[in-house]
Amino acid sequence: MAEQPSRTVLTDIDVPFGSLVLFFVKASLAVIPAAIIVSFILALISWIVGAIFGVGHMGWMMR
Repeated sequence: MAEQPSRTVLTDIDVPFGSLVLFFVKASLAVIPAAIIVSFILALISWIVGAIFGVGHMGWMMR
């Protein structure tokens, strides 16, 4: 006979304040290179879409 999965209820997590601050500092520092990479990827995608559809080309205003 198969065992029934046991249920666990988590009521409290005791994390020291210093460890929590260190975690958030590391996480905020990790966001910087990730944001740079994502912005380059989005710029590349927008450049490709602009090249395909001619969006962003301001040459027509110079006539």
